[in-house]
Amino acid sequence: MPFLASRALGASLLATVFTACTPIAPIEAQTPPESAEAIHRQSIVIDAHADIVLPETPISYLGNDGLSQVAPQKLKEGGVTAVVMAVAVGPGERTEKAKAEAGALAHAKLLAVRGLAEDPKNNLSIATTSQDVFSAKRDGTTAVVLGFQNARALQGELDAIDTFYAEGVRVFGLTHLGHNDFADSSRPLYDGVSKTYEPEEEHGGLSTLGVAAIERLNQLGAIIDVSQMSKSATLQTLRLSKAPVIASHSNVKALSNVTRNLSDAEIDLIGKKGGVIHVSPFGGYLVDLSHKTLRASVRNVRLKAGLPEKYSYPYELYWEIEDPKRQRLFVAEMRQTIGKGTVDDMLDHLDYIVKRIGIDHVGIGSDFNHGGGVESFDDASEAPNVTAALV
Repeated sequence: MPFLASRALGASLLATVFTACTPIAPIEAQTPPESAEAIHRQSIVIDAHADIVLPETPISYLGNDGLSQVAPQKLKEGGVTAVVMAVAVGPGERTEKAKAEAGALAHAKLLAVRGLAEDPKNNLSIATTSQDVFSAKRDGTTAVVLGFQNARALQGELDAIDTFYAEGVRVFGLTHLGHNDFADSSRPLYDGVSKTYEPEEEHGGLSTLGVAAIERLNQLGAIIDVSQMSKSATLQTLRLSKAPVIASHSNVKALSNVTRNLSDAEIDLIGKKGGVIHVSPFGGYLVDLSHKTLRASVRNVRLKAGLPEKYSYPYELYWEIEDPKRQRLFVAEMRQTIGKGTVDDMLDHLDYIVKRIGIDHVGIGSDFNHGGGVESFDDASEAPNVTAALV
């Protein structure tokens, strides 16, 4: 009974509840609880995207306490029923060696999540069906849904999708930063040596391999995730897929004009196909950069740090700053310039999507441990604040 599609149960949920092939008895309608706390406690609360922490994860991505933003205790404190943890790899060369390293990293992350779930004190379980999520809610445990991000880890092999699915992965995103053998990214890769970017498109969306991947994911009953894809790749995926498609951590381009966010055309087609868009609490994707003064300030901070003024989002290429002290200074100065963002900023994006395609097509994907976090929602323990703001 694999996951097949997704739908939101209501505005009080943080993300999607996945609908299985075999019908599941619906939750009976109840009298609305009187408080946000009660709503949160009764709801199935799912975070559609967070990253997996390894020993080498930079401390700047973690919580103020140096721990994962979705550490088991934080998930419990926040009343999170389930979290999609992404087996993600970053950009890299197209060499066989680099691809093999990406595959090895993905499998190391799989092992790390399994290690967390196997430790009884964490009260976690791996969910591979929608019924597993309902069971976690009933049993008071936290379900971990395995995600996948960046087809570099597939090493150019379509059959590798089946391997990851057999390992329990249920949500698949083909791209991250930079184009790969399967699809174009919304953020072309910058070459620090030549000081140039990749072309805006390499495949015009999906490659032949990417088209075959969409077909295979449909056959398996996996959920396809279009976050990070180029506009062409996203629209092509939506037209090809025979099942609803999600964006696990994407915001609204009309409100924050960065390449990583979704255009109205993408939003509309995701809704039309029955999918769900999960808004991310990430300041760089929430802030309206259309104001001339703010754009100039962002440009000045980047130039001061020795970064190109062209960018797909304000923080882009901070990793090119070799000196750790200068890197931290840049991030702090940029955050001061654009602001960290708030829950209200996030709800503006959520409301935009609700008004455009309806409440059944919205959720939240935190992108915790990889940049996610705003005032009052800086880790999983603060999830009830989102429900309170929604109420």
